[in-house]
Amino acid sequence: MIRLGAGPLERIVAVGAHCDDIAIGAGGTLLSMCLARPGLRVDALVLSGGGTEREQEEQAALAAFCPGADLRLTVLKLPDGRMPVHWDEAKAAVEELRERTEPDLVLAPRTDDAHQDHRGLARLMPTAFRDHLVLGYEIVKWDGDLGRPSAYQPLSPEVAEEKVRLLQEHYPSQRHRPWYDREAFLGLARIRGIECHARYAEAFAVTKLTLDLGTSTVGE
Repeated sequence: MIRLGAGPLERIVAVGAHCDDIAIGAGGTLLSMCLARPGLRVDALVLSGGGTEREQEEQAALAAFCPGADLRLTVLKLPDGRMPVHWDEAKAAVEELRERTEPDLVLAPRTDDAHQDHRGLARLMPTAFRDHLVLGYEIVKWDGDLGRPSAYQPLSPEVAEEKVRLLQEHYPSQRHRPWYDREAFLGLARIRGIECHARYAEAFAVTKLTLDLGTSTVGE
């Protein structure tokens, strides 16, 4: 098992097509990073839900998932399920986000996610964040699109439990969904933990990764 750190983290970007995507896919990772690095800047962008109760849920949830962070959240009003026909607006939002931050890490949906909104946003990210480490988070759903991830963030049992608690507390509009429950969230985290020799973990897809394992030249 090779463990590579991302180096000092001062700024991260987190994007989601819908309110709760970021928290479901990477909430434990956000908690872990923010608890370890007080003052971390988090620029978050969500494409849909603006002006509704969903935006209010997202504001409260991400504040809880990013304790002590400098959180800057933007929630747009693109219609749910229609991202492909609003490509220009989504692209402009991603590019505007890129203009205001130089992140050390980007958290985004996976490019092979079965949901068209998730997949469309994921495919936009490399067009703006060309030289950044982009981790594609996963969201369990009825499509059965979970794959074989290539990167893992182990979660302590305390963080895993806190993630589930915060998801249940801050997104009451989603509690009626049959997949939105403790067993689903902890079950996936347990499976990903097994895969990386941890109790719990969140898993990510990496489409491109540049390594810097040494800078010395031959003869030095």
